[in-house]
Amino acid sequence: MLKWALIFFIISIVVGLLGFSGVAAGASTIAKWLFFAAVAIFVVFVLLAFLAGEVIL
Repeated sequence: MLKWALIFFIISIVVGLLGFSGVAAGASTIAKWLFFAAVAIFVVFVLLAFLAGEVIL
């Protein structure tokens, strides 16, 4: 998911430099959503790992 966020970020930068501000804004928004979704999933998995570790011990 972070890979796709990076791809959309790069697309946003390139398209913005070419002057297509609407497409750049859309790609930037998608990149932000993907990044924060990946961070949220990471946090959930870290919390689950800590909880599972406590149950096993």
